[in-house]
Amino acid sequence: MICFSLVCSLLLSLSLVPMLASRLLKPADEAGPSSAWLNRLKDQATHGFERMNQSYLCMLESALRHRVTVLVSMVLLLGLSLLIVPLLGTEFLPPSDEGEVRVTGEMEVGTRLELLDQQTRLLEALVYPAVPEAISTVASVRDNVGEIRMSLAPAAQRQRSNVQIAEDLRKAIEGKVPGMKIRTRAPQGQFLLERIIGGDEGVTVEIRGFELDTLEALSAKVAEAIEGIDGISDIDRSFDAGTPQQEIHIDRQKVADLGFTPRDITEVIETAIAGSRAGNYRNEGNSYRILVQLKDAEKRSLDEVLNLTLRTADGQMVVLRNLVSTVSSRAPLEITRKNQQRQVTVSANVAGRDLGSVAEEIQAALDRIPRPDNYELNISGNFEEQQEAFQELLVALLISLLLVYMVLACQYESLRDPLVVMLSTPMAAIGVLLTLWLTDTTLNLQSGIGCIMLGGIVVNNAILLVDQASSLGREGGYSLHSAVVEAGRRRFRPILMTTLTTILGLLPLALGIGEGADAQAPLARAVVGGLIGSTCITLILIPVVYTLVHKENGKVSSS
Repeated sequence: MICFSLVCSLLLSLSLVPMLASRLLKPADEAGPSSAWLNRLKDQATHGFERMNQSYLCMLESALRHRVTVLVSMVLLLGLSLLIVPLLGTEFLPPSDEGEVRVTGEMEVGTRLELLDQQTRLLEALVYPAVPEAISTVASVRDNVGEIRMSLAPAAQRQRSNVQIAEDLRKAIEGKVPGMKIRTRAPQGQFLLERIIGGDEGVTVEIRGFELDTLEALSAKVAEAIEGIDGISDIDRSFDAGTPQQEIHIDRQKVADLGFTPRDITEVIETAIAGSRAGNYRNEGNSYRILVQLKDAEKRSLDEVLNLTLRTADGQMVVLRNLVSTVSSRAPLEITRKNQQRQVTVSANVAGRDLGSVAEEIQAALDRIPRPDNYELNISGNFEEQQEAFQELLVALLISLLLVYMVLACQYESLRDPLVVMLSTPMAAIGVLLTLWLTDTTLNLQSGIGCIMLGGIVVNNAILLVDQASSLGREGGYSLHSAVVEAGRRRFRPILMTTLTTILGLLPLALGIGEGADAQAPLARAVVGGLIGSTCITLILIPVVYTLVHKENGKVSSS
């Protein structure tokens, strides 16, 4: 979108704008009379700008007299700004109030649906009065989980954010519904994007290995280790106790003594519970399957099934329970594999802190957990996506800077002047880091994209200064010092105008004005902060460096 817009803007600026200027703009002596207040406003603006220009020229003259000091000071300032990096949090996506709160109530596996529905209705009775901001709700019951999703009124029409609502709700309903483990969640990223890329909310720890019992034990240790970390809430393990079941073991010796086979026993149990096909009934050309099954089999207890009898070859009746034994056990609901290993996950919500710092503490806690060989504990979910995104953004930033340098080298037909221009790019980091720190904004995907955009924006001011100084030296006959000062005087106004238009255009987004703007605010803050810092430094640093890399021979040397 930005590339297409810039191309269209370039075409218009080279064609339509000159035509309109020739038709609409008039010399000052031909312009019509204007009101007195407008003239006063123009005079004040001109006077104010001239004072700014004179102040800048004084600063520039002073900087040119102390070039080494200025250069060292800028390098130290850049180094000091890098000390802010550890103070900035990191996360995948910026937190955003999505206007939704979810409440999940989990009961024991195998709980009857009627009981689960009953407890979910109790949960609803507690939740709805506590969230007057809700405008629509959806409640669902499945397996052993009851879930309530609430859509909230727009952020401007409520006093609490969805995070505050979820926290208050957690305190209000915790332990109020017997037999139900309750979790409250407030989606804090771009939930649609997370669904597309397959990310998970909060933070997830993957435990991989081969034995389910060992994985279960490790997942319990992980949940216990991260429970006390600040910002962690609603810890959940993917490993459930499993569905209750009864294993039936056949006493093969008894079965053989009575003349039966194991197949005879399993057929009786199969017929009683699942039914078995006994033939077909045909009537008037239609065929109907005959299924033999115990009446109301789904409501029968195991004892009733084991009370069934079998007839031996000599006509004696043998009760089924005398030929088998039963053992209570549980069957896993599902077995998840990743990289050809079984996997169990421990997930948790993150609130009040950035994901990066929480992940660091989780990793430190995981390192203290002893584990058998061939078992892994890895942080995944949004943190994994964050790490991959940051690596890709870094590569994109380096490529963008390389392309900018190549274009400048082609235009200038030089290798030195593009390097002078490119010095404005690292200086933008000072404004970016300082702005993110002052606005309590994290380093995330959006602010990273803003930094990539800066790579092509901040060089514009330096291009104006270097190009003007080179032109004055080659064509105007100016000395090196005079060319640099005159270039600063002439280009101060356009530099200030182009920078202010960009900053003012992004200011509403940087302030987070509007519904959902907080999701894009980090991008605007990075661009605004980088532009302000880079512009202030570029106006001084670029002329200083330009005079250092060119020799004073009466005129500016041609590159």
